[in-house]
Amino acid sequence: MSVARLGPPLTALVLAGPVLAGLAGTILPAVGYLPALGGTSLSLDPFRQLLAEPGLSTSVWLSLTGGLAATALALATVMLFFACWADTAVFLRLRRIVSPLLAVPHAAAAFGLAFLIAPSGLIARLISPELTGWQAPPDVRIVNDLYGLSLILGLALKEIPFLFLLALAALPQTQSFQAARLTASMGYGRAAGFLFAVWPRLYRQIRLGVFAVIAFSTSVVDVAAILGPTTPAPLAVRLVGWMSDPDLTMRFKASAGAMLQLAVTALALLVWMAGEAAASRLSRRLAQRGVRFRRDRPLRILARLKMASAAVAVFAGLAALAVWSVAGLWTFPQALPRSFTLDTWVSVVPRLAWPMATTLLVALGATLIAAVLVALCLMREDETGRAAGRPAMALVYLPLLAPQAAFLFGLQFLFVQAGLQASLAALVLAHLVFVLPYVFLSLSDPWRAFDRRYEAIAAGLGRSRTETLWRIRLPLLLRPLLTAAAIGFAVSVGQYLPTLLIGAGRLPTITTEAVALASGGNRRVIGVYAFVQMLLPAIGFAIAIVAPALLFRRFRAMRA
Repeated sequence: MSVARLGPPLTALVLAGPVLAGLAGTILPAVGYLPALGGTSLSLDPFRQLLAEPGLSTSVWLSLTGGLAATALALATVMLFFACWADTAVFLRLRRIVSPLLAVPHAAAAFGLAFLIAPSGLIARLISPELTGWQAPPDVRIVNDLYGLSLILGLALKEIPFLFLLALAALPQTQSFQAARLTASMGYGRAAGFLFAVWPRLYRQIRLGVFAVIAFSTSVVDVAAILGPTTPAPLAVRLVGWMSDPDLTMRFKASAGAMLQLAVTALALLVWMAGEAAASRLSRRLAQRGVRFRRDRPLRILARLKMASAAVAVFAGLAALAVWSVAGLWTFPQALPRSFTLDTWVSVVPRLAWPMATTLLVALGATLIAAVLVALCLMREDETGRAAGRPAMALVYLPLLAPQAAFLFGLQFLFVQAGLQASLAALVLAHLVFVLPYVFLSLSDPWRAFDRRYEAIAAGLGRSRTETLWRIRLPLLLRPLLTAAAIGFAVSVGQYLPTLLIGAGRLPTITTEAVALASGGNRRVIGVYAFVQMLLPAIGFAIAIVAPALLFRRFRAMRA
């Protein structure tokens, strides 16, 4: 039997098994059934306790509106930039700037934004006191504001690179260049021609990815803990607090809250689909009226400015992290510290050893397993000649569409019952659920685009299929393989909630330690942890770029 046969069923088990089992493990305590804690009969008491929780409606509203607003802002930025600048030199330049931002973990980006926009942040320091007259930080709540505006901005900035790369991968399938020439000949402006002729086809290709962004944004924990309101906090943050409560009976209310979180995400998706229908009707009406938007220069400038601003904001935030990690005395409103020192690094680095080891072991393990499973699935595709259809793609997106809190609580219960909680194997499995979809999405297109004539030539020379795989296909696909692995590694490094729940606090990673510091006020220590968290994925992507360049330096056709 071909080993590749094992790929699809194992991958389906990894993707669907933990999600479905975790949902079952969450639903039962939510209706009062958990014998280990004395719940032996079905009851709605957990939901009654949940609904009696003060500020619950505000938490739900923050999660719902914040997730939808962040997704809409990110998608609008990407849509306008593609409409105005696709297939241009500006597009290529900004593509090189935006693409690396995918490697930045959400927590690191959130800390960077907080250091940038806080009342005593880098922006306020750069314009004070000359433009503001401030000699002390203003008493204004910007980070953790009551309306979640900083949370929305932080989520949008981090999701723009993800949606950008999704759209970039789907763009060749839309014949955008031909459509642009056709609409231009009919008198349409560049942006209008793209939005009417190309965007509907492009959006269909990335729609599941947009849904994944909505699911994440409505249920995010680490970014919400750093940037979101605290009185009350968004629903997902409060769920983690209830689940971590020393009173074990709080698990019933936490499970009921997880079901509420699932309902909030489902409602957000329904609202979004209603918005899709309204936008589709509006687009058809404008097209039928012959609206051409020939003079779209202001829109093009705005689109370019928004995309560039998003990239600059993230890079500036990361620079602020780096500066704070080596800052000596830095009083407001000084733009730069009076001195630089490595004292914080010297004191913090010894404490990084255990979280760093856990981060690397789990990320490398999950990435390696994911790469093997994806390769087996794609090899099986080659053998059968059937590419993954819509059901398979829906399965790939399942862990991304289901709110983490909705099934990780139940998965934690199941691991506890099996005696696997707080073990490296359990943590690798939990991370694998989220790493595998990204590795599959990253590797599938380059794998399918491989020129099969190389294999035909090798077969004509008497080489076996296995020998051809190891000596021809894998070397030629080394660059996309390493890139997919780097993306999977970055996803694992950034996982917060799976590590917190499955690791039970006994397997800390750089991410969990960094978020735990969010409630403290030591920006220097936070800067060190967040900078290290950002550095790990950057090293992974550097290896993915440098290794093929060194290996293939003598082969001109293999150079990128």
